[in-house]
Amino acid sequence: MVKRKKSNIKLHPDTQAVHAGVKPDLQTGAVMTPIYATSTYAHKSPGEHSGYEYSRTQNPTREVLEKSLAELEDGHKAFAFASGVAAQSAILEILKPGDHIIAFDDLYGGTFRLFNEIKAKSSGISVTYVDLNKSFAKEIKKNTKMIWIETPTNPLLKITDLKRVARIAKKNNLITVCDNTFATPLNQKPLNFGIDIVNHSLTKYINGHSDVIGGCLVIGKNRLLDKKISLIQNSMGAIPSAFDCFLILRGIKTLSLRMKKHNENGLKIAKFLKQHKKVSKITYPGLPNHPQKEIARKQMNGFGGIVSFLFDGNLNQIKTFMKKLKLFTIAESLGGVESLIESPALMTHAYLDDSDKNESIPKNLIRISAGIEDADDLINDLKQALKS
Repeated sequence: MVKRKKSNIKLHPDTQAVHAGVKPDLQTGAVMTPIYATSTYAHKSPGEHSGYEYSRTQNPTREVLEKSLAELEDGHKAFAFASGVAAQSAILEILKPGDHIIAFDDLYGGTFRLFNEIKAKSSGISVTYVDLNKSFAKEIKKNTKMIWIETPTNPLLKITDLKRVARIAKKNNLITVCDNTFATPLNQKPLNFGIDIVNHSLTKYINGHSDVIGGCLVIGKNRLLDKKISLIQNSMGAIPSAFDCFLILRGIKTLSLRMKKHNENGLKIAKFLKQHKKVSKITYPGLPNHPQKEIARKQMNGFGGIVSFLFDGNLNQIKTFMKKLKLFTIAESLGGVESLIESPALMTHAYLDDSDKNESIPKNLIRISAGIEDADDLINDLKQALKS
């Protein structure tokens, strides 16, 4: 087993992103964590191993990634998975058949699908969707075990007060889960506000190069959750390959630099769109008109590169506008170095039926993931595409 030095020095996020969990390999001196492409490990004698037995259980490359993720979130331990949804599935395995979840009413489409189509049918787990910014105490039942949060939410960019939700949850002995994908640990650290489990799609900002699918869970010091999630991760086996872990570690090294540019570009694009006649509504947590702007400023260090807006036109006009863009790629996902644009009603949230969409996902909603290109170039591209 490769031993690594520990440091208690509090580092600036720029430095932490480069060094979190990573030290030169003491056996070879390799500066970058090696890719341990092995399924199994030699025993010195039967039952006597070096700390590794089988790569589903643990792999040195994955171990470094998990240490890095835990440090970035100010957590105690992290668990890497093959996708963000695989990580979410692992959380739900903590629950028992018939348990109840209170969830934010705006979530990633894949989370809705996991709740409604998989767990509701296979485990009888029920979910009540509420606006967590309002009073939800009446929704807590005898079988309620968990509160599920996204902040900012996908795709409407709602913000919720993490400290308030955590306080209510603890009072009622409920587990809190926060999907921190949109914010990243650079912009928000939910564990520091009392949240129990942080979930990420590593596919997005943390990897940042649109070339890996991955997910993770991060927890604070909690022996019971540690034991349960460790067992679930090993037993279900939805773990990332050593190569994927290596790529994500590479991405983390530039996370701080990239998030500064994403934050900057997101705000500039939001300000531009706010003034445009073809935009009937703009949503971005960094704008003064955001309904939860004070909460965002209190718990976030930056507001990310996701901008959502309502286009003043029908679906055909939306398609024409998007196809005229030169620098924005029409694609699902987000958080990569390149700028993406999508229609949630037709793409990421197409799973929801029309009644759900009418309430939460307007058909004229457009979501932008601002990359790290020059902001003026991106704005000029939007300008030309918005011309009649």
